[in-house]
Amino acid sequence: MSDDGRSAITIIAMLGSVFSPYYAKARSRGAADPLMHCAMNVALYGPSADRWALTERPRGAVFRSTRSLAIGPSVMEWSGGELRVSFDEITAPLPSRLSGTVRLRPSAPRPAADGAHDAVALDGRGLHRWAPIAPIARAEVELAHPSLRFSGSAYLDTNAGDEPLDHAFERWTWSRALGADGIALTYDVRRRDGTRMLLSPAFDAAGGARELPPLAPRPLGGTRWGMEREIAADPGSAPRLLRTFEDTPFYARSLAAATFGGKPATVVHEALSLDRFASPWVQLLLPFRMRRAR
Repeated sequence: MSDDGRSAITIIAMLGSVFSPYYAKARSRGAADPLMHCAMNVALYGPSADRWALTERPRGAVFRSTRSLAIGPSVMEWSGGELRVSFDEITAPLPSRLSGTVRLRPSAPRPAADGAHDAVALDGRGLHRWAPIAPIARAEVELAHPSLRFSGSAYLDTNAGDEPLDHAFERWTWSRALGADGIALTYDVRRRDGTRMLLSPAFDAAGGARELPPLAPRPLGGTRWGMEREIAADPGSAPRLLRTFEDTPFYARSLAAATFGGKPATVVHEALSLDRFASPWVQLLLPFRMRRAR
């Protein structure tokens, strides 16, 4: 997110594209190879126009090492203490070029154990895991297509799973709240077994971690597709929706203002409905937002 709030970019490297209808179809026939369904998703929210790129690629377009990951023409690579992401993708549904470089510098990476970041199980069986690698970071963004440069606050995390998301979860919301003295994260998970888990860690600029005071679901308003959004924030507070970045039948990404522990923050918020995602009518719509490289 740029310091002036006018621009933002999200990049997700997916080994086994979790929302791919092609991957879902392959799984319906039996065991499927996740590396046949990989993508580097790039979403740009600019001052003049937004762009979205998601091209699914097969195993032969994927190259991995201990410090780098390449999917087609796009690469993530650690160099020293910096994560450098270069990408050159084609947008959907209207084709255009989306290319550039992002350099992410963690302010205080979380300590790793045996080279791996501690992960939190999101489900009861430990089949779905999440870890915030760099909760507080800075990023420099330099795009060639479209021509745009900005810098601002950044965040890096990782998710991993051993089964489809809709097998374990009904829905979840996630948020990253940037305040004057650090950030607060929330992960509010509604599971298929009827249980619920709310994670709410906060991090200061030095990397220190603590739990927020008890939070409560607060309404954030519905989307044009009729998805209800709520955000875990201070009880009795009234979060405000500032902008909707993504509005789809099963997923919304938004910018909001809310309070956490009595302190105001600017929040990037995501809401996901796995029930909607698994419905046949949504599966039919998904190919309009993604490309499939052969």
